[in-house]
Amino acid sequence: MDLLTRLVDKGLRGESATREEALAVLATSDDDLLAVVTAAGRVRRRWFGNRVKLNYLVNLKSGLCPEDCSYCSQRLGSTAGILKYSWLKPQEAAEAAEAGVAGGAKRVCLVASGRGPTDRDVERVADTIAAIKDRAPDVEICACLGLLSDRQATRLREAGVDAYNHNLNTSEEVYGEICTTHTFADRVRTVRSSHEAGLSACSGLIAGMGETPDDLVDTVLALRELAVDSVPVNFLIPFEGTPLSENWTLTPQHCLRILAMTRFVCPDVEVRLAGGREIHLRTLQPLALHVVNSIFLGDYLTSEGQPGAADLDMIADAGFEVEQAGEPSLPEHRRTRDGGTAADAPAADASSGTAAGSPASARTDLVALRRRGAGTGLPPNA
Repeated sequence: MDLLTRLVDKGLRGESATREEALAVLATSDDDLLAVVTAAGRVRRRWFGNRVKLNYLVNLKSGLCPEDCSYCSQRLGSTAGILKYSWLKPQEAAEAAEAGVAGGAKRVCLVASGRGPTDRDVERVADTIAAIKDRAPDVEICACLGLLSDRQATRLREAGVDAYNHNLNTSEEVYGEICTTHTFADRVRTVRSSHEAGLSACSGLIAGMGETPDDLVDTVLALRELAVDSVPVNFLIPFEGTPLSENWTLTPQHCLRILAMTRFVCPDVEVRLAGGREIHLRTLQPLALHVVNSIFLGDYLTSEGQPGAADLDMIADAGFEVEQAGEPSLPEHRRTRDGGTAADAPAADASSGTAAGSPASARTDLVALRRRGAGTGLPPNA
C-alpha cells in the first residue's frame, strides 16, 4: 500500500502523519490489518527497539468526584459498584506502589479523583512521593490529580514528580457531550502548565465513546501539537451506572487501527496501551505490542486488569523485553527536560533491541496486592 510505505518513511524520520493520512489508516480494511500493524511496528522499533515500559497505577482517592465525565465510574451521580475512599496514607500508597515495582514497573502513576487538588492535597502527594522513593529510589513518578495551577505544577516537580497526566480524552468539538463541569480548554491549560513547570506531559484519549474517526484523529493531532511525551490510549470500559454503559462499539481490529494511527501521528512518542485493552483487544493484545511501547501493569483505578504475571508472560512470548529503571524511555532528541531523572539518562541505541530489564529479571510472581482495596480495610474486589 502506497499509504503505508509513505507513513513508514515519514515515521522513520520522526515526521507526523497528516490528518488525511491518519483518517486513511482508520479506514483500512480488516484484510489489510496485519500490513498496518507491520508498518506501525517498523516505526515503533525505530524509536523504541523491542522495549516495553511498565507503568503501575495507585488510586490515592477513589470515587466521590464532583465532575460529570460520562465515561467515569467515579463521576457525580455514578451508581457503579466501586470502592470509595478518601486519601490513602503515604505508607499505604507506598505499599501499593511496591507491588508494581516488584513486578517490573518503571513508573508509578499516582491518581486521585476530583476536579483538582487543593494546596493541602499537593502536600499530601509530596509526602506520599517521599514514602515511595524511600522504598524505591529510582522509580519514576507520574501524578494525575485533575486540573492544576502553575504553582501546583511547580510544587509537584519540586516534590519529585517526573510527569503529569491529564488526558484530553476526545476532540474539542464533542467534548461538551461527555462533560459539562469543565471544558476541553481547561484540560489543555493543565497539560501546558505541567509542561511549562518542567514536568513530562502525559495526555491521551478514550476511544469507544461514540466519537467519529474525525474526532479520534483531531484528538491525537491536538496531543501532537501540545508536544506531549506520552499518549495513553484507553478503550472505554462501559461501567454499569454511567451514561455510557451501553457503548459496546469497539472491535479488536478497530482498536489496533486506532493504535496504529496514533503511532503514525506520534512516531517518536511513548504510546501506551491503557484501560480497556483486555476486554476490547482480547486475544489480539500481543499484536498491539508491535505498535505501542508501554502498558499499564495489572489493575486500573476501579476495574481489574489482566494479572501482572500474565502481562509479563505476554511481553516475553511476543518477543519483547521489559524496560528497566535507569534506561531512557524517549529518543534522545525528545529528552530535553532539566534534572537528572531516570527518563533523562544517556540513551542506548533503540534499534539494538537490548534492554537491561528483561523479563527474566522481573518478578513473574507479581505481589498479590489488589490496589483497589489498599488502605480501606476491605478485601480485594469488594
